Amino acid sequence: MSIKVDWKQSLALTGTVLKYLALPLCIPLVVSILYREGILPFILTIVITVGAGAALEQLRQEEDFHPREALLFVALAWGAVCLIGAIPYLIAGYGTNSTLAHPANALFESTSGITTTGATVMGNISTEQHSHALLMWRQLTQWLGGMGIIVLMVAILPQVAVNGAQLIQSEAPGPELQQLTPQIAETARLLWMFYFGFTILYICILLILHWIGLAPNMGVYNAVAHGFTTLPTGGFSPEAASIAAFSPAVQWVVIPFMIIAGVNFALWYYVLQRDYRSFIENREFQVYLGAIAGLILILWGLLFTGAAPALELGGTTQGNLENSARQAAFQIGSLMNSTGFATSDFAQWDATAQAVLLFAMFIGGSAGSTGGGIKVIRWVVVLKTVHRELYTTAHPDAVRPIRLGGYIVDEDVLRGIIGFTFMYLLLFGVATVVIVLDAGRAGLDLSILEALSASLATIGNIGPGFGILGPFGSYLEFPVSTKLIMVFLMWAGRLEIIPVLVLFTGPFWKQ
Repeated sequence: MSIKVDWKQSLALTGTVLKYLALPLCIPLVVSILYREGILPFILTIVITVGAGAALEQLRQEEDFHPREALLFVALAWGAVCLIGAIPYLIAGYGTNSTLAHPANALFESTSGITTTGATVMGNISTEQHSHALLMWRQLTQWLGGMGIIVLMVAILPQVAVNGAQLIQSEAPGPELQQLTPQIAETARLLWMFYFGFTILYICILLILHWIGLAPNMGVYNAVAHGFTTLPTGGFSPEAASIAAFSPAVQWVVIPFMIIAGVNFALWYYVLQRDYRSFIENREFQVYLGAIAGLILILWGLLFTGAAPALELGGTTQGNLENSARQAAFQIGSLMNSTGFATSDFAQWDATAQAVLLFAMFIGGSAGSTGGGIKVIRWVVVLKTVHRELYTTAHPDAVRPIRLGGYIVDEDVLRGIIGFTFMYLLLFGVATVVIVLDAGRAGLDLSILEALSASLATIGNIGPGFGILGPFGSYLEFPVSTKLIMVFLMWAGRLEIIPVLVLFTGPFWKQ
């Protein structure tokens, strides 16, 4: 077979991404110096990433960059960043009893961070077991992956911005790219400006709570660490108890920011332009808020009437209006947007409450947000398409286009949404079976709920599941082969499946 994809161009741009990855690696390097911890993991990683990036850049050619090269570049760049991100874990764990000393575990943790999944194999998470710098790198990987590595490169690098539209389209979550300004690089900068601004605002509010005594164990380190993982809907925390380690005041602050992270960041441009009507009347935004509010009310009622036992982390919800409301709002806000933070061990809740959470996981955030899952807009279009099919079955001569917010949805877009949803559900189902079989081969007996949640939590970049994968559980017990399958699911899920699966088709590589 004659390969017709210019893979050298894709590798060369991947080298550029790797070279600039050295800059964020300086942040944990500074943290290691401040806390007087070992700097070797980050010094070596910086040297490796700059060297590998510079070597790959030598493949660059002065040729046009086409859509197939863009797809290949996006998939390669994310895969390469996940590999580089594993190096600090490996070096820090070398010669110790740390679980991260195993390459598969280090790759799992890195991929989970970069894809903002939030699943972990670290086991004991604390600054006593791991350095402040390593845990900060773990947090930072999620912030880098949240808005998108390629979006950032388009915003700051002219050589990438030339093909910015097709690159962002391949990376951005959602059925289509919403270009806010005539120049795609300016759009990318605006998206990162909103993302950065909300992160700073969130960190400042957490610090204010700490300074006025409402969050005694927050501090600067924890505020920055959680700022790096809330807006990207990541879910990593340097505290083993996640957000349950902090006061109710902190938990109430986290909830609206998780919900904000699930909103299409392009909508904040309307707020910036004082076009509040376009912001409020956006159909996806309305359905998104309605779904969150409805699920919170249902779960609130279940918890208030006794769907959860009294727990050490989370407290008593039965008969407690405030705590049941807070636990319901937090868990729905976290799981629907694929954040993965937790304030209660919902793996111990009853089946009805867990079913509500599983349903929330399937919905996902908005297109153009940092949330995972199938996305609200796709579900809206799928339901409208089903309604149209039922209508045209009864009225065969009717012409009934799908409308969304007053606009007609193009039939090509409809096919793309239906195709993506089908592939997502198909991959989810196949992955569930494979995980059950592979884990069973290694002697790990999974329940159906645990297997379903493991598949959904990785492909949807959600993180926690049920049973042993609960919010305070770990993926450590899975065999190496299952972890590598999950690494693939996290990678494919973050890139919305198609840019990854298309690489395994013959026509992609042929003329």
